[in-house]
Amino acid sequence: MAMRPRTDGGSSHGLVLVVEDDGGIRELVASGLTYAGYQVAQADSGETGLQKFRTERPDAVVLDVRLPGIDGFSVCREMRSQSADVVIVMVTARDGVSDRVVGLDQGADDYVVKPFALEELTARLRAHLRRRNRDESDVLTFEDVTVDRRSYRAERGGRLLQLSRTEFNLLAHFLEHPHRVFSKDALLNSVWGYDYVGDAGVVEVYVSYLRDKLQDRDRRLIQTVRGVGYRLGDG
Repeated sequence: MAMRPRTDGGSSHGLVLVVEDDGGIRELVASGLTYAGYQVAQADSGETGLQKFRTERPDAVVLDVRLPGIDGFSVCREMRSQSADVVIVMVTARDGVSDRVVGLDQGADDYVVKPFALEELTARLRAHLRRRNRDESDVLTFEDVTVDRRSYRAERGGRLLQLSRTEFNLLAHFLEHPHRVFSKDALLNSVWGYDYVGDAGVVEVYVSYLRDKLQDRDRRLIQTVRGVGYRLGDG
């Protein structure tokens, strides 16, 4: 998805769609993103957000969870079904790990909890957009596992894997660095795209999900290195 030039003749980091029903928060976020060099579109409901998503084709979406009508989780799922590339950052007043997992399972790239600093939000958007646009190998393989970024497809032994976006990114990261041991913090930083502050238990959750879908019950493919972290394959 191509970045858009600003209409005022300046440079732009891309177009961000802000979907938030609280007008004060929406305007504050929009102003902060504009100041940071982004073009901004706004929507005050899930339905309007989906309409603008289809017409504006944003590079990133800042999406509130609690929206009138269609909730943010449903909006996120629909947006992700329409685009594998768009960066989606969800915003909520809830900070439990289970709520974050729900959002990430619907296809979100990141999660911020109210109240948040605009500098933090823009830094996370910048990190995700930079990672999305970097030059990466399209096809990664290890033993009988293959990940194809072009088609957003993952297989093991010819069997198609039904992975969420986060599971797909985590598997791709492991395949990029076989045999290398990663701590939970390192995986959070690399896969979630920023220096995560919070419960690292989300990594254990997603490694468990990935093992189940890979049918890696003996943990020989994704191995736990006690007291250190995880690695793909033998060291």
